[in-house]
Amino acid sequence: MCNLYRIEKNPDAIRRLFDGVQIPLTFPEGIPNLQPADIHITDKAPVVRWANDHAELVIRRWSWPAPTGKPVFNMRSDGREFPKDRCLVLADGFYEYTKPDDPKQKRKACWLFRPSEGQEFAIAGLLRPNPQVGEAFTLLTGPPGPDVELYHNRQIALLGPNQWRSWLDGSARSLDLLHPTPAGSLDVAAA
Repeated sequence: MCNLYRIEKNPDAIRRLFDGVQIPLTFPEGIPNLQPADIHITDKAPVVRWANDHAELVIRRWSWPAPTGKPVFNMRSDGREFPKDRCLVLADGFYEYTKPDDPKQKRKACWLFRPSEGQEFAIAGLLRPNPQVGEAFTLLTGPPGPDVELYHNRQIALLGPNQWRSWLDGSARSLDLLHPTPAGSLDVAAA
């Protein structure tokens, strides 16, 4: 499961992406000072949520505590409908790990997946209030697409810009939007 992802875009680049798909984007908590970074579980990171007729970029914590105390950072979407609490998690890449080829090597191999040339994506997520940590988000997962299945048996749910509005405003069913990414959508490199 995805437990690390990367964001590199600044607020201006993010605003331009949303302008490009004609989704008004506001910053109700002020324009954040985003620096390129790897985002770890429990870090705060930018997410986009829907507010009546426009999108809002806010900074929230990645994961909320489950009743067991473990962080809920990924949630299976397979066959499930999510009519509310939807958000887009902004990312420029995500990491997956594989067992090393050499059994003597203990450290897993790390792979960075990025959108292919000319592509963009955001991760489908859920944003929920939590009495312990405040509003927090989780990433939705599903079966892997061809670009990921050689590395992992699950994949985070990725949405292209043409799907962002219908995901955020709830006008499309989750079951119609959350599918494995087609072959050639992602580039992978050793990280």
